Amino acid sequence: MTDTPAALREAHHADVSGGWLRPAVFGAMDGLVTNIALIAGVGGGGVSPRSIVLTGTAGLVAGAISMGLGEYTSVRSANEQVAAEVAKERRELERHPETEARELADIWVARGLPRELATQVADTLARNPDEALRVHVREELGVDPDDQPSPWAAAISSFLFFSIGALVPLLSYLLGFTSLWLALGIGGVGLFAAGAIVARFTNRPWWTSGLRQLLLGAAAAAATYLVGALIGIQGL
Repeated sequence: MTDTPAALREAHHADVSGGWLRPAVFGAMDGLVTNIALIAGVGGGGVSPRSIVLTGTAGLVAGAISMGLGEYTSVRSANEQVAAEVAKERRELERHPETEARELADIWVARGLPRELATQVADTLARNPDEALRVHVREELGVDPDDQPSPWAAAISSFLFFSIGALVPLLSYLLGFTSLWLALGIGGVGLFAAGAIVARFTNRPWWTSGLRQLLLGAAAAAATYLVGALIGIQGL
């Protein structure tokens, strides 16, 4: 059985189309940073550990739902836009096949192909309407109409990984400890680990990716802690 181009692509490359990996990464990072910053803010204001757990849990639930709904809406809207453009391209191919073939040839000529060869390939491709549509969409729109991400996969992935990330800085409180700095330290470890894991997909050094994410999260936590401490001092 001959492998399809899509199957061969999947065998040699990671998922970069945004199906589940992108929302999973952004969900986990967002969950970590959001709840670390949230806990640092209310903790800096001097609230009780019980209030910190309540605030962090509310942030986890609200954030996970928001991320899931946002990813679903975003990916579905993008897919619908692609579908509309594909339908438009199909109509143009049906009504003006010669013009579309010349446009495709012009694209290839601009990339360095000889005019004669580009025209020959475009004319030959025009005899296969389905394949012609796929090639025109890829060349003119820069998308693959057969490889669009699933909005449900994006939503579920984002929801789950945000929840996991947001749970990390709450772990010490849920286990009975009451130290804010312990919770923030655990959150920092989570940030570093998440950054290091992302490096596996990007071929970047794991320690630089982890350190970058740790520093970004620390900056967010420092800002919210300062705000919380100022508000707590003023007694607002």
